[in-house]
Amino acid sequence: MLRRLGGGFGALAFAGLFGLDPLAAAAALSTGPAPGHPQPLAPRPAHSRPRAKSIIFLYMDGGVSQVDSFDYKPLLEKHHGEDPHHAIGKLEKTQFANVGKVMKSPWKFAQRGQSGLWVSDLFPHIAREADQLCVVKSLTSKFPEHTSANYFLHTGTGLQGRPSMGAWATYGLGSENQDVPGFVLLNGGLIPSGGMDNFNSGFLPATFQASIFEAKDPPLANIRATEKFPRMQQLKTDLIRDLDESTLRQAGHLDALESAIANHELAARMQLTVPELLDLEGESAATKKLYGFDSDFEPTRTYARQCLTARRLVERGVRFVELTCPRIGGCDRWDAHGDLTRNHSNNARAVDQPIHGLLVDLRARGLLDDTLVVFSGEFGRTPFAQGSDGRDHNQFGFSVWLAGGGVRPGISFGETDEWGYKAVVNPLEMHDLHATMLQLLGLEHTRLTYRFGGRDIRLTDVYGKVVSEIIA
Repeated sequence: MLRRLGGGFGALAFAGLFGLDPLAAAAALSTGPAPGHPQPLAPRPAHSRPRAKSIIFLYMDGGVSQVDSFDYKPLLEKHHGEDPHHAIGKLEKTQFANVGKVMKSPWKFAQRGQSGLWVSDLFPHIAREADQLCVVKSLTSKFPEHTSANYFLHTGTGLQGRPSMGAWATYGLGSENQDVPGFVLLNGGLIPSGGMDNFNSGFLPATFQASIFEAKDPPLANIRATEKFPRMQQLKTDLIRDLDESTLRQAGHLDALESAIANHELAARMQLTVPELLDLEGESAATKKLYGFDSDFEPTRTYARQCLTARRLVERGVRFVELTCPRIGGCDRWDAHGDLTRNHSNNARAVDQPIHGLLVDLRARGLLDDTLVVFSGEFGRTPFAQGSDGRDHNQFGFSVWLAGGGVRPGISFGETDEWGYKAVVNPLEMHDLHATMLQLLGLEHTRLTYRFGGRDIRLTDVYGKVVSEIIA
């Protein structure tokens, strides 16, 4: 169960608080945590010198086509319309059997910036930031369908119930700000395949699961004050604190109980901090324009708000922020089994300008140096058509990019074959991406473990290597 402030442990918190007035909250919190009660989100030292303090993970739900975005393959133009069994050769088994012809990209590619990285016209705004990008062209997945691939991307295993990478990051390092969650999911309106278990804490203490900020007003239930009498609120809070202390003394160490109390206390502090954090009125007109708030496409405005909120979250010390894609009428995420041009055009239109604005804004504020931005879906797409105008899932080689946070800017790493089909140069597994992300946070993936089921388990399982070649 995720920490939604309208349900689960958050519901316990607010059921006790009955709506917290800011003056009452300040008084209630001035007494500090219950004696002996641990602070699970307190900052903890890294294993080594961190290059990044926070991660913003731009989750491209459904799978962006690498051969239409960051992996230019001119051979597709030459052999467009040919039978891929003849042109490419042996085809691996895909999820669906409706294999069409070799399909060139509908978008033109060009080398961008001083780095000369190839980026297609699908992402004209992100292309302007090519010199900040580290494009990995050889990531692979073990799973060809969305649910297992999503779990693999987020938790390092294709099975439900393991901790998300955001939970691992906050478990390892805590949070620099005790008044907001350490792991925040900015939900643009879509629920991914596999559901909210992609963002859960699994067997880790429940404090490390994602807090969900939804794309609506208010983004969290019970976040605005309703109590009109501060003294009454103070009495309620004192009573709850006394009951918490008594119960802890009797029960001893119980994760569920301690997490409930910690979430209770965090929820109270959030009523002071979150309304201000999510109030974008103080942002300049120029900043909002940069992100795309003035777009005539509603999904762009939604994602612009998510990206600007992500900047404000890392600015305030949140450890891990993940963004899901906005809802777009008539498009099933990036999952372009048909009508590739319409699907990818609309999805790119929604996220392209806001992501560009995020990178520019982070850099201008001096935040990009210690904020790692990661752009990834759960897999890529095939270089041949599905039917006449779509592309099927492709787990054999696809592109992601990273920026800031200690990665080398303006480079590409790894290669797929000449068709953009399979990773052939420096192929990487998801565990390698996770190991590298943790390393940039100063966490050695082999040392970040949790004892569960009789063994020490980690995000990278028994696999993973740090891709030192992309670290500056």
